[in-house]
Amino acid sequence: MSLSRSAFPAGLLLALLGWAGATASAQAGFTSAYTDLDLAQCLVLEADDFSASWACPGYKGFPLRVQEGDLRFSLSYGFDPDADSPGFQTLPPFNSLGEKLEWRLSNASGRWFPIATIVRYHTADPETGKDKGQVLVVTQIAKGNSCHIAYIDALANTDANILARTAADKAGDFDCLQDEPEIIGAFSAY
Repeated sequence: MSLSRSAFPAGLLLALLGWAGATASAQAGFTSAYTDLDLAQCLVLEADDFSASWACPGYKGFPLRVQEGDLRFSLSYGFDPDADSPGFQTLPPFNSLGEKLEWRLSNASGRWFPIATIVRYHTADPETGKDKGQVLVVTQIAKGNSCHIAYIDALANTDANILARTAADKAGDFDCLQDEPEIIGAFSAY
């Protein structure tokens, strides 16, 4: 038995074509992957009484360097992090890093590749030194142009993770030498 064209309802054909197109466009875009941020699993590169730096496992081997100095942390990315970033970027108060690193991936190049990260910084009260705030720091990853692009107060915004992902998905349009990181939403972390 063969099906003639008239045996296949036009509405069903259009619906199937629309579904196929929607599926293809849903596959293009952004997604997240997560890695642990555990310094015990990292290789110590340098350490003294005042600072330290580590090489840590990143997303599928993508290089990640963690640095600590003056009780503040900084992350940098890539095979030449000194050339790709403006230097040690951190938040003003004493801080520590959260346990997870969210990598925002884009498949614009035909494969999933990191374009930004989101990490939770725990900030300390300047008077007591105790944890006071939590800031989601969004960092653009781009050769020669990697830097913080947005800050979101994780305690003051119930949709902080969504705000951070939206900011991360704009990575690539930020000029690290000229643009200032954006503070998104309510902010009282420090």
